[in-house]
Amino acid sequence: MSKPDYVYVTYIETTAEKLWNALTSSEFTERFWFGYRATSDWKVGSPCNLSKDDRRSVQGEVLIADPPNRLAYSWDVVKEGAAREQVSRVTFDIEPYGGVVKLTVTHDNLGPKTLRDISGGWPMVIASLKSFLETGRELPADLLTSGAREPYHA
Repeated sequence: MSKPDYVYVTYIETTAEKLWNALTSSEFTERFWFGYRATSDWKVGSPCNLSKDDRRSVQGEVLIADPPNRLAYSWDVVKEGAAREQVSRVTFDIEPYGGVVKLTVTHDNLGPKTLRDISGGWPMVIASLKSFLETGRELPADLLTSGAREPYHA
């Protein structure tokens, strides 16, 4: 088995069920993912998309759906006029850990450009998710206009 290309671990004061709901609800993802909506019926084999302002940015297929423990989908960045890299995979492992939940995000099968983009994107998205679940407030959207790159898009 090959080594994953990117792994991010955090601990969130929430329940596994609430975390699963945040990852799979379009309304929630739009709040903590800086306006991007994740849409799918979250059944294995179903399409899933990440879009903003009615423009699809990432398309994929649900690979694993084991609520509230594990979610995985393929990740294919859609950019008009740009060469496409290989399709990668993102996996969310959700584990109760004492009174909190351990979230491990693994993004593997990455090309060099995708690795650069997600290395800047995932920490912002997961920090916003953590803030949202713990306080009810996501990170401010103006982070994207204060010199930070937009998550997943160079």
